[in-house]
This record gives sequence, structure tokens and C-alpha cells, in this order.
Amino acid sequence: MYRALPLVLPRPSGTVRTCVLLGLLAATGIVILELVREQTGTAGFFVGLGLALLPVGPLMAAFRWLGRAAPAPWSQLLFCFGWGACTAALIAILANNFATEWIAAATTDASSADHLGSVAIAPVVEESAKAAALLLVFTFRRRHFTGPADGFVVAGFTATGFAFTENILYLGNAFVEDLADRSGALESVTAATFFVRIVLSPFAHPLFTVLTGLGFGVAALGARRARRIWPPLLGLALAMGMHALWNGSSQFGEHGFYVVYSCVMVPVFGLLVWLAVRIRRDRLRAVEDELALYAAAGWLGRAEVPALASIPARSLARALARHSGGRAAGRTVARYEADAAALALLRHRARRGGPVRERDFARRERELLHRLWRSRATAGPALARAAVMEELIPPWFDPLDPAAARTDVPGPRRTDADHDRGAPNPNPHPDAGPNPDPDPGSQTFRPLEFSHANGSCVDPPLRTSRWR
Repeated sequence: MYRALPLVLPRPSGTVRTCVLLGLLAATGIVILELVREQTGTAGFFVGLGLALLPVGPLMAAFRWLGRAAPAPWSQLLFCFGWGACTAALIAILANNFATEWIAAATTDASSADHLGSVAIAPVVEESAKAAALLLVFTFRRRHFTGPADGFVVAGFTATGFAFTENILYLGNAFVEDLADRSGALESVTAATFFVRIVLSPFAHPLFTVLTGLGFGVAALGARRARRIWPPLLGLALAMGMHALWNGSSQFGEHGFYVVYSCVMVPVFGLLVWLAVRIRRDRLRAVEDELALYAAAGWLGRAEVPALASIPARSLARALARHSGGRAAGRTVARYEADAAALALLRHRARRGGPVRERDFARRERELLHRLWRSRATAGPALARAAVMEELIPPWFDPLDPAAARTDVPGPRRTDADHDRGAPNPNPHPDAGPNPDPDPGSQTFRPLEFSHANGSCVDPPLRTSRWR
């Protein structure tokens, strides 16, 4: 009479996934640290650790600067750094050791095995291990992976973590070799390794992995399935190719390293820096253009828009809030700025016909508008004051002037409960009526009605052998 229902396993919650990933990072971190310490010794480990830390801060600051237009959560960025430093590094050590030993046993030629492992095996293994972090963020944190800028940042943090562990190993090994040979400071292997890896090419691993990150960033904007698959694969292939070219530069003659460094690495690095600056500028322009519509509809103060499109003004607004209301007020302003940027970029992607479905767009927009409205009393005055202090608005600017009122974005409407309590109507457009559900075929995306009252709305392969 009754048909048995098939067993459906519940999907793991976000908390379960977080605990699993943290456990994985902790386990691989302990193993990789012990492997490196065994190879370098305790003294070499701490020397390598101290020297390897030097480029980490500047690299993380540079990638964080790029993502400031719509900052990703620190927890996500630290996960990417930990994945590169722990999980990806451990995968690379184990896979590179196994592959090199297998090739040496098959060919009975240790030197050719080292060369083949460096040029053919290491780039594939290491770039694939780092790309796994990008795939995880792209799959489970798509809300925070919205374009090439996010690919830049996620890839940069992952590669910085990987290079950090790799530098500990090679600098520690160099220090042990210097102790055995009793070399002077200037003639030491440690000094030469530090100059090549820390001074000349601290950007090597980030440069390779950023190519993969750009592929995922392009995929985040693709509407068709094919356009979400081939860009990451193409970016990963380019990253492997650049990595292989860099590892094999010493095989191109006496000056091969310098030729590859000056003719390939430096120009590509300069091109990526130019692209990063342009992406950041375009993002801030999109934030300003889209938030102007919400400000004209009454969701934001008009003086807030130029402040939200200026990184210095955002920092000043947070400082003003902390000075007047303490750390809690500063955190409120920071969340307000991040939510406003996310709202602007969400509408920008939807306007350009990205993969944001109409229902998802409306739900996400509704959520962000609710959070903005709840924090506006604290964040709005701080941002307006920052705009004045940064001279982003002219002295004759009148935020209450209705001349620039817009009607293509409905503003917040007063509910009956608000009217009974005598609450003022925040909507500057008295003629704005109910907003019907958007037409899925329309290219104009409008926010849903929302009640703020009830919320209804040279790089050798990473191995445990000596650096040659």
C-alpha cells in the first residue's frame, strides 16, 4: 500500500565542512612541519622560518589591497594560505619524491630523473595542489568568488602560503650545508638562495597560480556551462607551462636563467600588475555607479556613495566610527562597507547578464539591503563625514536635494506598523508604488519590496632532498 521512500543522506552543513577542513589543515600542517624539520634540523628549520617570513607580509598586503573594493572574509583568505602552506606543500613533497624515485629507478640515471621531475612533474603536481584550494572556494563559497579580482586574491594567498613552506625547506637546507662547509656569510649558499628566492623572485609562485585564479574568475562570470569549465583548465595549463619554463631555465645555457627572468617573468609580472590595478579601478567604478541608483531610491545617503567608492574614505570612516563609538562601531562600518560593495557588484553582474539567476539575485539583494538598513544609522554619518573630509563632495552638495531622484530602483516603503508608530517614511519617492516581481526576460533588475520594520523582504620541485 505504501511505497518505501529511498534513503536520502543529508548534505553536510557548513559547520561540518569547516571542521573537516580545519582538521585537514591541522593534520597536514603537523606532518609538513615535521618533514621539513627532519630534513633541515632544528637550527636550519628556525633559520629558514625566519627568512621565509620576510616576503609573506608584503605579498599578503598586496593581494589584500587588490581585493579591498569588495573584501573577502579573512577566514577564507587564511584558509587559502593554510592550504598552500600545509596541504598543497605536503602533496607536492610526497608526489615529487615518489615520481623522482620512480623515474630514477626506471632510467638508472639520477640526474635525468631530477631534471625531468623538476620540469615535467613538479609544475603539474604543485599547480594542481594549489588549484584545489581555488576549486573549493569556487564551489562552496561562490558568493565570495564573483570575478577575476577574487581569483587574483585567492590564488595569491594560496601561492604565498606554498612558497612560504618551500622557502623554509630550501633556506634551511642551505644553512645546514653552510654549517658543514663553514662558508662565510657572503660566499654562503644561504645568501645565494635568499637572493634568488626572496629578493629576485618572491612573486614566482603567486604569478603562476594567479593564472589559474584568473581562469576561475572568468568562469564565475560565465553564463554557459562550457564557459565555466574551460577557463580554469586553460589557466591551470598556462600556470603549469610558466612553472615548467621557470624550472627549466637553467637548461638553456649559462645565462638561461637571466634570459627567462628578464624576458618572460618580469614582463608577465608587469602585465599582471597592470591588470590588477585596472580590475581594482573598474570594480570601484562599478560600486559607485550601482550604489548611486540605490542612493537615489533612498536606501543609502547620497553622500555615502563617493565614500564607499574610495578606499581612503572607507578607512577614514572606520576610524571615525571607532573614535566615536568604539571597536563595535568600527566593525559595524566595516560590515556596512563590505555589504554595500557586494550589493553593487551583485547588481552589476546581473545587469551584464552573468550567471546570477533572477530568484537568487532577488534573495541576495533582499538580504544585503536588510543588513544595510539595520547598520545605516551608525555607518551613514561616518561615511558622509569621511566624504566631506576627503573632499569627495563639493561644498554646495545637498544630500536632500530631490533633483537627482531616480525611479528605476524602488526605495524602502513604510509599512502600516511604521505608520502606527509614527515612523518617518525613508522613501524619497512618494509616487513609488509596489514593485511587481521582475520579468525574468527583462534586462532591468529591480530590488524587491522590502520592509525594514519586520525584515520580510627558480623554483626546484618541492622535495625533501637537497636543493641543487
